[in-house]
Amino acid sequence: MRRFTWVIALVVSLSLVLAGCGKKDAGAVVKDLDGVINKLDSYQGVGRMVLNTGQEPQEYQVEVWYQNPHYYRISLKNDKKDITQIVLRNDDGVFVLTPHLNKSFRFQSDWPENQGQVYLYQSLVQSIIMDKDRQFITDPNAYVFDVMANYQNGSLARQKIWLDKKNYSPKHVEVSDANANVMVIVDFSQFEFGKKFEKDSFDMQRNMTSWNLKSLPTAAATNGTKAASTANNASASNGIVSSGATGSSAAVAGASDGSGKAAGSTSGAAGQGTTGAASQGVSSTAGQAKAAGTNTNGAVSSTSVAGTAASTSTSAPAGAAQAQFGVIEPFYTPSGVKRQDMNEIKLGEEKAMMLRYSGKFNYTLVESRPQAQTVSALPGDIVDLGYTLAVITGGEKKMLTWTYDGVEFRLSTADLPMTEMIKVAQAVQGETGK
Repeated sequence: MRRFTWVIALVVSLSLVLAGCGKKDAGAVVKDLDGVINKLDSYQGVGRMVLNTGQEPQEYQVEVWYQNPHYYRISLKNDKKDITQIVLRNDDGVFVLTPHLNKSFRFQSDWPENQGQVYLYQSLVQSIIMDKDRQFITDPNAYVFDVMANYQNGSLARQKIWLDKKNYSPKHVEVSDANANVMVIVDFSQFEFGKKFEKDSFDMQRNMTSWNLKSLPTAAATNGTKAASTANNASASNGIVSSGATGSSAAVAGASDGSGKAAGSTSGAAGQGTTGAASQGVSSTAGQAKAAGTNTNGAVSSTSVAGTAASTSTSAPAGAAQAQFGVIEPFYTPSGVKRQDMNEIKLGEEKAMMLRYSGKFNYTLVESRPQAQTVSALPGDIVDLGYTLAVITGGEKKMLTWTYDGVEFRLSTADLPMTEMIKVAQAVQGETGK
């Protein structure tokens, strides 16, 4: 009997020791996460993102690919509108692709190392590691961290991150504003470390032509040859072509100073606002790029415009999209700002609408439905709008360019702060043309 009692006591003691060893505190988990990041080779994540930044919640399907050292592919799809946008980083630079419009912005950037993204594993882990005041709890299946949010959108203050206890993969993320309102939710339905990708999985041309497949093959053997896009991309970096029809970026960048003075645009010529910020228009004729003006502030600049143009362009017939152009008005305007007027303008051969706002801040919003299919190289950087990604260009006078639901938007300003530019850009989400 005494022996039996001793055996029971030993078993209980061992059980308590093992149970104690199975519990990890925040410090132990953070140490493990640091090791995971340092050894990270590749991953694939699939999930659902819900944005509460608009008047109504907007849902997107998210797929993220990463391959060490700097290859990224992020696909954002709005099932309701059947819109897909892809952000790609490879050896040629960073691309923001809108495949159904056959449109691509290309530029040199350290993205995403220089800014966080809520659906990137590295961003989530780094926010946990860097926040020394992190809060930590556990639930039956996950470690839960409450840490500061470090995103471009300054209204996002904190985030809660659920990590799987078995392998530290992300399960759920909630990002809140300063009033603890949940603004962004990401649910990962699957996440795989060590994913094997094909050699051309991060190729720009492949992603432009295969975007409508449910999932690009990632590990299957292929006998096909890689699309010859590298040479085209290299030539693209030598010149700048306006993101749309002839002279479009130039016309917008100098559109208005907010004082009520109209600014027009002509094909191949740069419009100039009263702020003195001249912009450069570049026309594309038979594959040759010719400068149409001089850039004084870098809004859309070119280091070289000789030789082959940085754009491949094919004309699409002007169809119902132009005839039924509906103006999308942002539901948000900054305090002290009112819409001044709305005018139809020409961007090359295409019709566009220009909305001008004035008051405490002055800016213009130009909307068009591009009929030309273009690939543009821009000296800018990525701005995360949540529902899509935009490109910011310019110096003293900035221009934010993005596409949504077939409409290309250009928000141009000399005094609107970046946080307000993001809010205005987010305010077209879910809106319909009038």
